[in-house]
Amino acid sequence: MRSDKTKKGFERAPNRSLLKATGLTDSEMEKPFIAVVNSWNELIPGHIHLDKIAEAVKAGIRSAGGVPFEFHTIGICDGIAMGHEGMKYSLPSREAIEDSIELVLQGHQLDGMVMITACDKITPGHLMAAGNLNIPTVVVTGGPMIPGYVDDEYRDLISVFEGVGECQAEKVSEEKLKLLEDCSCSGAGSCAGMYTANTMACMTEALGLSLPGCATAHAVDAKKIRIAKASGERIVSMVHEDLTPRKIVTPESFENAIMVDMAIGGSTNTTLHLPAVAHAFGLQLSLDVFDRLSRSTPHIISLKPGGVHYMLDFERAGGIQAIMARLSSKLNLDEATVNGKTIGQNLDDFIMVNPKLNARIIGTLDAPIHEEGGIAILKGSLAPDGSVVKQAAVDLKMLKHSGPARVFDSEEAAMEAILSGKIVSGDVVVIRYEGPKGGPGMREMLSPTSAIAGMGLIDSVALVTDGRFSGGTRGPCIGHISPEAHEGGPIGLVEEGDIIEIDIPARKLDLKVSEEKLAKRRASFVPVEKPVTGYLARYRKFVSSASKGAIIS
Repeated sequence: MRSDKTKKGFERAPNRSLLKATGLTDSEMEKPFIAVVNSWNELIPGHIHLDKIAEAVKAGIRSAGGVPFEFHTIGICDGIAMGHEGMKYSLPSREAIEDSIELVLQGHQLDGMVMITACDKITPGHLMAAGNLNIPTVVVTGGPMIPGYVDDEYRDLISVFEGVGECQAEKVSEEKLKLLEDCSCSGAGSCAGMYTANTMACMTEALGLSLPGCATAHAVDAKKIRIAKASGERIVSMVHEDLTPRKIVTPESFENAIMVDMAIGGSTNTTLHLPAVAHAFGLQLSLDVFDRLSRSTPHIISLKPGGVHYMLDFERAGGIQAIMARLSSKLNLDEATVNGKTIGQNLDDFIMVNPKLNARIIGTLDAPIHEEGGIAILKGSLAPDGSVVKQAAVDLKMLKHSGPARVFDSEEAAMEAILSGKIVSGDVVVIRYEGPKGGPGMREMLSPTSAIAGMGLIDSVALVTDGRFSGGTRGPCIGHISPEAHEGGPIGLVEEGDIIEIDIPARKLDLKVSEEKLAKRRASFVPVEKPVTGYLARYRKFVSSASKGAIIS
């Protein structure tokens, strides 16, 4: 075992002495040392219950004959960080989380780990560490939040964000907005729709790195505690079997995950995180794979933000195992999973218990919500290296749109124009210098997209950016435009009133300006340099393009 390096032989007496100072016994020295990598904190709703999940994991580890050692990683709540400078730190935190896990695991040479994680950048950071370290690993994601309830309707965080725009447009009162604020987020768990946190939990299960059923088991459900205990028990066996993440996750595993992503209409942030996770596993995953699989994988469940159902409905309909059962004719069924069974064997077990799947919630391949998957990759003269849109959340009449550019060099400037009524039907809002380098940090922009929706413009105004969007975004919002403005991409050359043409079915995003005019603009182009210090300055220096997952290279 790896931990023998710290505890075996007479020369390791000092090491053992320090371990005994924590209360360890001689008999425990003979057992596998298991890291319990927990992102629990008191600031993020998706994390406030993870201490209880950790206790269940540790109970499972002990019952199976292992010794648990818990430590914590950082976490940033995208919702709390949204709409201000704090959001610049969210995506960069992904690599800090990955690095912190590597430092502890390598410094102490533990034998395996159970990762307890939730929310947008924390789960990808954990997965990247799992790929890099390649020691036996099980991931327990924290689970969705139960939706809130206002005016006889289920509500969630997006209801509040869109309520701001509705209040500004005098569609709802300040008292109604306060009620949404008080009641939409009901307690522990990741926001209640198929936003980035829950999408990444689903990707983790689809990759085979969580036990079946983990992704959609809700934060307050006893099922989550049972899965946590079972994960703790299972990791001890995995250490003895030497079943490591790179023996589980393959290029075909990523194809499975992407097909699931397309079927559930997941967050566009998967096009950042899955390539970054693949890189950590020593694999390459291009945007072209997302687009290829989107064209051949139908969207079969209508989940928030673009649809009508919440994660609670999805869980009751069978969750990811039910989706994978629907997709079984397309999936790579021989891929391994953490429970020692293949994807196909797990699906056989699931179908044996659930012979009739819920067709009211989860569609079929013959009767999908949309013929194509939830995400589309657009390229063209405005985005030579690609851009991303959640096409499943776009109104049909906006799948094709042409309109004048309204150009802003920051999210704040765009938000001011939206709330003051300066954006009108037909406009294409351009927000630039919000990419990985230009921001820096590639902020999510849920505030402007929600304001547009709340003000009734979501079916007539498009938004394009070299930044990114929350998983809660709906409408014709195209992000990750690459190359970004800071690196001289065409989005940096757009001027007020230029016509931008969007054709999502044709996968095109074009700036309708002649090459002669663009050449003149390019000759005098000087990128906006937003001053930063500290971590963001280092991040800007080393971060790659969004089209490559915004990894640190």
